[in-house]
Amino acid sequence: MARLLIVDDDLSLRQFLTIFLRKEGHDIDVAANGVDALAKLEEHRFDLVITDIRMPRMGGLELLDAMAERGVDVQVIVMTAFSTTETALDAMRKGAYDYIVKPFKLDEVRVVVDKCLEKGQLVDENKQLKQALAARSNDRHPQLIYRSDVMAEVVSMISRVAATPSSVLVLGESGTGKELVARMLHRESARAEHPFVAINCGAIPEQLMESELFGHIKGSFTGATKDKKGLFEAADGGTIFLDEIGELSLSLQVKLLRVLQERVITPVGAVDEIDIDVRVVAATHQDLRQRVADGRFRADLYYRLNVIGLRLPPLRERPEDVMPLATHFLARMNERLGRDLRGFEPEAEALLEALPFHGNVRELENIIERAVALETGEAVATTWLPDPGAPSMLDPAGGPSTSTGAMVGDPQTLIKRCANGIDRWMRRGEQPIELEALTARLERALIELALDQTGGNKTEAAQRLGVSFRSLRYKLAKARESGETSAVDEAD
Repeated sequence: MARLLIVDDDLSLRQFLTIFLRKEGHDIDVAANGVDALAKLEEHRFDLVITDIRMPRMGGLELLDAMAERGVDVQVIVMTAFSTTETALDAMRKGAYDYIVKPFKLDEVRVVVDKCLEKGQLVDENKQLKQALAARSNDRHPQLIYRSDVMAEVVSMISRVAATPSSVLVLGESGTGKELVARMLHRESARAEHPFVAINCGAIPEQLMESELFGHIKGSFTGATKDKKGLFEAADGGTIFLDEIGELSLSLQVKLLRVLQERVITPVGAVDEIDIDVRVVAATHQDLRQRVADGRFRADLYYRLNVIGLRLPPLRERPEDVMPLATHFLARMNERLGRDLRGFEPEAEALLEALPFHGNVRELENIIERAVALETGEAVATTWLPDPGAPSMLDPAGGPSTSTGAMVGDPQTLIKRCANGIDRWMRRGEQPIELEALTARLERALIELALDQTGGNKTEAAQRLGVSFRSLRYKLAKARESGETSAVDEAD
């Protein structure tokens, strides 16, 4: 059922069309002139307006002009006498879908109304699709989030560089957002309407990499059952992002250099060259200058790629960006996980800003996702956040982390975290704290953590806990008697 507005100064015609169109299953409203119709259009949503051309106070053409000025978006059919057909054509130039000549037949009205409503539905679906695609695009390609001056300089450089066709080399540790920078360069360039193609040079075996980049023809090697377009050709007119370019073999470096110099590619097994127009953005976490010095990366290719260099600083060098990013990830994880956490407690903010973030922004996102999934309070607390003093697997100077994501670091830090959690519990006042039970649980958790860190060696665990071996065995035996057993208790 569609909602229709009939506009005509002839009462009998309004009544006639109302009866007929209601039988067709539509919801009908009426107006005697353009002024009354405009008031109804500003108050209610209609799918279709059927209006006469000549009416007192405001005619159909004036109504179309007023609708356009006010941004009223609705399909319009005009009614006109045969002698004013030219005026009806003027109405169509102003945006009307079609016109009906008086006197008209009911079948004619039915056909025109159905076609007009069908067009309106298609227009609405097209708008919804564009909105969905725009939302999906924004979610897939977010902007950089920052507060620091150093990142402001990076964004400023992106804006200046985007309009140029020059190759860009993005340097930075893993997780700093190098692909995001490449996508921003593409979106802000004249190539934005053309493809953006990304490939990780370290994720594809060397024997397949040439085919992936430049394509191949049927029969060029075993398994090549048909012609295949390479990523450079797929990105023609747009941008190709070569992530971890330092992993590219020397033989492929030679071929890539020729592509950059000649702007042509030759598919595997082919003789003819293919002209391409592609902007290259490369990225790596490695020191390419050192690889050049070591003979593992061609100097001429390095200079071809590094026409414009962008360095993304690690997150630990810009702690003022931690909380803006954390807040962004919190909102995203709230939506993804169906939570409604209102923010971060002060202790949690301080702890996050103290973390070294050897995994950079990607590590922060994972930390926030874990905290949102496990947090039982109204805001993110320190309970599920890692220990700033714990070694990280991503830190060259650190060791492996535990299965819980944190290790026992400074005892004072551990005590403070426990105290903060207990303080929140007591403030809620939901139930008594049961001191003895809580103390026993804390002791049990510390014992299990020490055993976990020592691989189940009770002698070493007792030394870490500052108790005797016999005391540790007694405490474990007592825990077994209470039914609190685990596989780690059985370790020697």
